[in-house]
Amino acid sequence: MEVVIRQNYNEMSKLAAQMVAELLNTKPNAVLGMATGSTPLGLYQELVRMYKQGQLDFSRVMTFNLDEYVGLPGNHPQSYAYFMQENFFRHVNVPAQNINVPSGTTSNYPAFCDWYEKRIAECGGIDLQILGIGSDGHIAFNEPTSSLSSRTRLKTLSKQTIDDNARFFERREDVPVYAITMGVGTILEARQLLLVASGKSKASAIAQAVEGPVTSMVTASALQLHRDATVIVDEDAASELTMREYYEFIYAAKPAAPRA
Repeated sequence: MEVVIRQNYNEMSKLAAQMVAELLNTKPNAVLGMATGSTPLGLYQELVRMYKQGQLDFSRVMTFNLDEYVGLPGNHPQSYAYFMQENFFRHVNVPAQNINVPSGTTSNYPAFCDWYEKRIAECGGIDLQILGIGSDGHIAFNEPTSSLSSRTRLKTLSKQTIDDNARFFERREDVPVYAITMGVGTILEARQLLLVASGKSKASAIAQAVEGPVTSMVTASALQLHRDATVIVDEDAASELTMREYYEFIYAAKPAAPRA
C-alpha cells in the first residue's frame, strides 16, 4: 500500500485524477470503478476539466459504481445514479450503455447482484477502483463485520452510516436503511485501488485502515491485502498516522516517471 499525503483537498483531488488519467492514456478502454460522496467530487471535477481541455477521452471507458440506496429511483436527487449523472457523466463522453450503477429499485435483488458480478467479469474486471472511506472505516457500504470475501449483495446500513448520511436528506428518517453494494471481495479483485480521504473526521478511520490490523470491523483495512493500493489523503486525514514520515520518504524517493 502506498500512502500519499497532500497539503489540502485540491492537491489531493488533482493527484488522484492524474492517476486515473495515466490509466486512460495507456488503456483508453479501461474499466473504472466509481465511488460517490463528497470526497471523490474534486477528483471528478478535475477529470471533467481535463476532458473539456481535450486531455482525456472517455468514449471507450466502461464504468461500474460501487453502490446504491435501496428504494431510490435513479432520478431521485439523493440516489447515487443521480449524483454520478450530475457530477460526472453528463459532463464527459462515457457512452450511456457503458455506465453501470446498481439498481435501487430492482424487483429481484439477489438476481441483480449476481448479474452485476457477471457483468464486471464479462468486461474483463475493473482496472482501477476509486474508493472513499466512512468514518467507521467502511468502504462502499461494507459496514463493520462485513466479510472480507463478500460479493455484491444487499446490505443493512449501520446507525453510524445513517447518521453520517442524514445531512443529505431532509430528515434522518428519509435515509434508506438498505443498500446494494459491491462486496469487499469484489473490490479486492480490481487490478488497482485508489482510496481518497479528506478532513479530520476521517483521520481515525485512515489510521486504522492503513496501520491497524486487517479486520472486518474496518473493511478498508482489507486494502492492506491488495498488491496495488494507493491511499491519497490531505493533511487533516493524515493527522493520526504514526508512520507519516516514512510514507513521505517513500514518495519522495520514487523514481521519476520516464518522459514520453
